Amino acid sequence: MDRDTVGRAESTLTGDRKTATFRDYLSLARLDHSTKQIFVVPGLVFAYLLRGSEGKSVLVEVILGLLTAICIASANYVINEYLDRDFDRLHPTKSKRRAVQSEMSGWVILTEWLAFIALGLSAALTESSTMFTIAYIFALQGVVYNVPPFRMKDKAYWDVISESVNNPIRLAIGWAMVDPGTLPPSSIILAYWLGGAFLMGAKRYSEYKEIVAAHSRELLIRYRASFAGYSEDSLMVSCFIYGLLSSFFLAIFLIKYRLEYLLLMPVVIALFGYYLAMAMRPNSMAQHPEKLFRDRSLVMLMAMFAVLFCVTTWIDIPWLSILVGQSYISLG
Repeated sequence: MDRDTVGRAESTLTGDRKTATFRDYLSLARLDHSTKQIFVVPGLVFAYLLRGSEGKSVLVEVILGLLTAICIASANYVINEYLDRDFDRLHPTKSKRRAVQSEMSGWVILTEWLAFIALGLSAALTESSTMFTIAYIFALQGVVYNVPPFRMKDKAYWDVISESVNNPIRLAIGWAMVDPGTLPPSSIILAYWLGGAFLMGAKRYSEYKEIVAAHSRELLIRYRASFAGYSEDSLMVSCFIYGLLSSFFLAIFLIKYRLEYLLLMPVVIALFGYYLAMAMRPNSMAQHPEKLFRDRSLVMLMAMFAVLFCVTTWIDIPWLSILVGQSYISLG
């Protein structure tokens, strides 16, 4: 056990900390992570393509939906960072967070959390009862994931499953902007959920590999109890399984709703592969998803996906029908 490392990591427990300012409290909301709301866009696009907008403008609905997603996500971040402050002291980079470095009032944190929840739920209710229900589930997820006695983030595998449910929630928010009378098909919900599990699993794989190599596994477990149930191999295998299952349900969705979209699968597989390779690098960007747009190769793959999506949306390819009909290769 690297006792010197642990001693340095825990030194802030007894050290002097400044009283938190308004800026420190606001930083807990991680408004700079709003780029993650990009996961709302596919729900909006699929709802528009599959359900239509009935000729009406959805600008107000989009604004209210994004406000809902950002506010509820920020509320979840507030309790996440505050409740994790004693554990984040043990993390090489998270120990620099404002909640660790500053003395904060629990009552102020509660007020900030309630303010973001109220604003998010109000925006959702203004839009539709469906959006309100989705926003309520989003907020509840933050409680179940972060707050004892639930605190799913401390349970191996359940931590990934419960955190990645944010993905289909964001998908549903985008869908409800266009069609609040329905929900997305179950196949795309599962594909989105398991795709999120792949991303979260890769993030944990990167953290596990880096912190164990630089410090110790014991320190890693003290930082996050769920890592006691993981090994480097089990995290890699789980990522592989999440990726396969996500691709499976995505293929079902594509075949059912527009066969041409099957041509997107090679790019989707390339994205999974590239992201996993990224997670294997030292100081991987997989640990900081909000910064992924800085990776040029990943952005190029996403651009390729977007272009191919537009092409397959507007161009019919009849010969692809052979993929869904029964056919045999004749040897006679």
